[in-house]
Amino acid sequence: CQSLSPATAVTALSHCGTSADSRVTDQRKTRRRRAVMSTEAAAVAQAGSVEPADLAARNLERALMTSGHERPEGDVCPICFDLIEIPMREHSKIYICCMKRVCDGCIMAATERGMNDICPFCRTPLATDDASDHARIQKRVDKGDAQAMNHLGSKYFHGELGLAKDVPRAIELWTEAAELGSLDAHCHLGRMYYMGDGVAEDKLRGIRHWQEAAMKGDVVSRRVLGATAYKNGNHQLAVQHFMISAKMGCEQSLNGIKKLFKDGLATKAQYAEALVGYRDAVEETKSPQREEAKRLGF
Repeated sequence: CQSLSPATAVTALSHCGTSADSRVTDQRKTRRRRAVMSTEAAAVAQAGSVEPADLAARNLERALMTSGHERPEGDVCPICFDLIEIPMREHSKIYICCMKRVCDGCIMAATERGMNDICPFCRTPLATDDASDHARIQKRVDKGDAQAMNHLGSKYFHGELGLAKDVPRAIELWTEAAELGSLDAHCHLGRMYYMGDGVAEDKLRGIRHWQEAAMKGDVVSRRVLGATAYKNGNHQLAVQHFMISAKMGCEQSLNGIKKLFKDGLATKAQYAEALVGYRDAVEETKSPQREEAKRLGF
């Protein structure tokens, strides 16, 4: 540029400055790209350092603790629309005609209205013998009703409704019901596989069934996971499971937290939180009609 005329030199300097600025900009872009690539490489390396099995276990643990805190729709009486007190078998009845679980309060109210021989929900006349009940359940099973499959599985397992005890058939029905979404069936299968009752013992498979049900709000499965964790010495996990199920109204889980607290394995704050949650959950299931049914022994 030194040999050029002043005017030309100015022009040349302008072009030189532009070229220099361009080079600086390109260098900066290159450095940024390298920095981004380095960051991405580090992220990939970090992700690669976590085994897929460990990552899956972490995701499952997160899902277990963040889901299933609300009881499922099947725990609600279809007549009064209130959650049924736990244990549900002591405070309600399943009607085979429609596979609906009706609370004792609504059963009492129906009885007082003279509805002794019909279902209080669907108004179907009640069957008068085991053979008729079996036929009704089987009809619903044939149509792919998951709750009917679960119910019939229980009848085969216990040898009821005039059926011979048939554990393999029970497991077959529970398996199909679980695949269709029955939480009760998952709970049954969990016990069968974990204990090796009628099938080859497979504790991991049993736990998976309980986990599947617990994540969808099944209180019994959640409580059993807590009890299993406690038995295996994982007290922190036991506390977590018991806390969730106690707040859903499970007295056995509350008692589990109480024992852990007395043994110094749960804090006073955790026990107090579980106790308040339990009381709130139980209160939610109460009604004057249900309290009257209890008083009369329904």
